[in-house]
Amino acid sequence: MSRDIYGGALRWENATGLMSAKQNSPLAPQGAFVPDTMHDCDQVAVVYNKGETPPEITIKQVSGSVHTVLADGVAVAVIARAAGPAVCAEDVLLVERSI
Repeated sequence: MSRDIYGGALRWENATGLMSAKQNSPLAPQGAFVPDTMHDCDQVAVVYNKGETPPEITIKQVSGSVHTVLADGVAVAVIARAAGPAVCAEDVLLVERSI
């Protein structure tokens, strides 16, 4: 599925969970919540450092409709859905962070 990640409905200015730009970049991938105003289906992004190999994204079911998003085996987000399909690895946006 192609998504317009450079504007459009994804509200990058409202992304939460990212460290301040003033802090040093973390060594591990980092999860972020990105509101999607047009599709009523918010997104999870995994941010990794420029020049590194993109992390492998896996999803682990915790219980019922609760799932954990893992980047290279490290938990970066927990998602609980009241309705609809469970999140899958293809739903997670990968973002390369310039350091």
